[in-house]
Amino acid sequence: MKLLHFADLHLDAPFAWASLEGARLRRRNRRQALTRILELASIEGCDAILAAGDLFELDRVRPDTLEFLRSAFAEVGIPVYVAPGNHDWLSPRSPYRTVRWSPNVHIFANDQLEPVTLQDGLTLWGAAHRAPANTASFFAGFRPGRGGTHIAVAHASERTALPWQEPGKQPHAPFEAAELVEAGLNHAFLGHYHVPRDAERYTYPGNPDPLEFGETGQRGAVLVTLSADGTIGRERRSVAVSEIHDLTVTLHGASHGGEVAQAVARALSGLNGFVRLTLAGEVAASLELDLTDLRRLGAHLDGLALRIGELRTGYDLGEIERETTVRGHFARSASGIEDPDLRRRVLLTGLRALEGRGDLEVA
Repeated sequence: MKLLHFADLHLDAPFAWASLEGARLRRRNRRQALTRILELASIEGCDAILAAGDLFELDRVRPDTLEFLRSAFAEVGIPVYVAPGNHDWLSPRSPYRTVRWSPNVHIFANDQLEPVTLQDGLTLWGAAHRAPANTASFFAGFRPGRGGTHIAVAHASERTALPWQEPGKQPHAPFEAAELVEAGLNHAFLGHYHVPRDAERYTYPGNPDPLEFGETGQRGAVLVTLSADGTIGRERRSVAVSEIHDLTVTLHGASHGGEVAQAVARALSGLNGFVRLTLAGEVAASLELDLTDLRRLGAHLDGLALRIGELRTGYDLGEIERETTVRGHFARSASGIEDPDLRRRVLLTGLRALEGRGDLEVA
C-alpha cells in the first residue's frame, strides 16, 4: 500500500512580518503547495492521503479557503484522513463539522484513537485535538485489541525530540517513542513539529511550504510504501512554492550609507522570493543607516525583511576617555562598570545618544 503523509500546512497563516501583498502571496503559495501535494498523490498512485493536523488556522481561515480545500479534496478522489491539530482543533463550530466534505474525506473526531480499516489486516488509527491546548497523549495506555498491522495519524509531540526542535514550541499531546512500541503500533505519521524527522517508529514531514525564515531540513510530503509485514519505506518530496532566503551581510569597517547599500545590493543580486537580511559587523561611528532606502533595493523581491544583528559601532574609547568634553566625562564615568559587555553597551548607547543618533541598535 502506498500513502502520502503531510502536516502543518497552516492555510491562512497571517505572516505579520510581511507587507499586505507579501502576506497575500504567501497565503496563495500555501494553497498551491496543497495542490502540489494532491497532484503528487495522484501521479504516484497513492491509496490514501494522511493529513496530520494544522491544515489551517482555525481563528483566521476564510470561507473561500475552506471552499478551495473542500473542492481540492473532492477532485483528487483519493481517500483523505485528517487528524485535527491544535491550530485546526475540532471545536463545536469547526469547519470540520460545518463544511459538507466529499465522501472520500474522513475526519477523526474523537480525542482518543479510533480505527479505520484500510485493507484486510491493516488498520489506521487517528484522533483529534478537541481543544487548542492541554490535549493528553493519544498513545499512553492504548492497545489495538485486534491483530494485523497498525499505523496511526495524529498531531502530537514526541518528548525526547524537543531539544532538536524550534525554540518555544509547546508540546501538545506529548508522548514518548516507547509508548508506540507498547501500544503495538508499527508506525505513527505525525504533525506539529515543523522540523522534519524520520525516526524508527514515527515520521514528522515538516511544514510543506516555508513558514519562517531560518528553517532547515528536507521538509515536504512523505511518500510511504507499506509492506504486508508492517515495514515501511519513506521518500521525501519537495512541494514548496515559496522561495525563502535567510542571509547575513557583514559590514566590517563600513563608514557611510553608500557602502552599506552596495553590500546589500550584492547580497540580493540574483535572488527571488522572500529574503530576510541581517546586518552585522563593526562599523565606523560616522555611519548612518536608512533602512527605508535599503528596503528599496529589494523591490524586485516578493518581500524583504531587514533587521539589525550584531552590528557594533567602532569608537576609539581610550581616546574618548582622554577628551575634556561631556562625552569624555561620560566615558570615564562608565569605566567603573565591572561587567565588560554591559559597560560596552552603556558606552555605545550613551555616545550615540550624545550624537543625537538613533539609527543603530546596540547589540
